[in-house]
Amino acid sequence: MKLRGLYEKAVGAGIENDPRGRGHVLRELERKRKDFEELKEDEKEYFDPASLQNPYSDSRILFGSGDEEVKSVLAGIDIDVGEILLADTLQSRGRRIDLLISHHPSGRAFADLFTVMQMQSDIFNIFGVPINIAEGLMDERIKEVERKLMPANHTRAVDAARLLSIPFLCLHTPADNMVASYLQRLFDDKKPYRLSDVLDILKDIPEYRSARFDSVGPKIVLGSKNRSAGKIFVDMTGGTEGAKEIFSSLSNSGVSTIVGMHISEEHRKEAEKSHINVIVAGHISSDNLGLNLLLDEISKDEPLEILACSGFRRFNR
Repeated sequence: MKLRGLYEKAVGAGIENDPRGRGHVLRELERKRKDFEELKEDEKEYFDPASLQNPYSDSRILFGSGDEEVKSVLAGIDIDVGEILLADTLQSRGRRIDLLISHHPSGRAFADLFTVMQMQSDIFNIFGVPINIAEGLMDERIKEVERKLMPANHTRAVDAARLLSIPFLCLHTPADNMVASYLQRLFDDKKPYRLSDVLDILKDIPEYRSARFDSVGPKIVLGSKNRSAGKIFVDMTGGTEGAKEIFSSLSNSGVSTIVGMHISEEHRKEAEKSHINVIVAGHISSDNLGLNLLLDEISKDEPLEILACSGFRRFNR
């Protein structure tokens, strides 16, 4: 398939699995189009045209025209200069590499990561937090993340891919949407009673089972195995960790257990104050699950040869 077609399939899958619902995402895209039309001509020069079709600013074709034919992919959780040199070495040894796929963003997609955090407000609202509270708490956190991203060397890996002429794509929120929706549906269907039941469900998933061999399997970080799971919120999409003050609002809205990729110590302490159980499913293992589900969707009609690197383990479904 063409690189552009692969990219569009990934974005489409992300929209279909967005926890906010397809209708909400399409409304956001329409609002983006109106914002663009209202810009002055000199401002339009710096506008990212991809954002008119792709609502996820952390997922972009970082290098490539889009017309490249893709049959073989080197995919990793992080693609940095080392992985790009690895791809070049593999090519020199006769291994075909048509495209680099990174889960975590790079280049402009990394610099704009903070903008996808706005979706967290709508997800919190779905779980019962009033939208004014969710947006109020998230506004400052989004600004904080934006400031932290400003000094980073965003284009380092993209420059390496460009110099070696290897097409480069990152797919962050579309993959995170896949894992968030997959696990939420699973828990809603199975209705685990105890936290131990939640762990059993996670440990039966290949990506989490594999992570246990590396000592990074799912763990309860707040609560105990015999505590009731109650209402479960799968918190795995929206850029990065949200506002630490959100836990009291989630607790008041009836959420008893959060299943997430990771949690900072500061956030963990705030969750503890609100008596919320927290299960860390695992960061890289959850990224693996999301990327695997996304690659399954992308390649279901046109198979791809996928080489795994940088913490990625390919599991087909």
